[in-house]
Amino acid sequence: MKELVEVVAKALVDHPDEVVVTEKTEGKNIVIELHVAASDMGKVIGKQGRIAKAIRTVVKAASSKDNTRVDVEIV
Repeated sequence: MKELVEVVAKALVDHPDEVVVTEKTEGKNIVIELHVAASDMGKVIGKQGRIAKAIRTVVKAASSKDNTRVDVEIV
């Protein structure tokens, strides 16, 4: 899942070298933290959070096979 979020985020931002994705496992829950440059934050979140919601939906769909819950946090 970490790689999926990283590929999507790097495609959206102007500074792909500043994209950092970390993954924390807590039992069956996985928390993925996405760090981007301050100037790219709006591009990752989108108007009214639509891009962020789309990223979370794609990750949730991909994680349904593994029977785990994945949360994406944009920091």
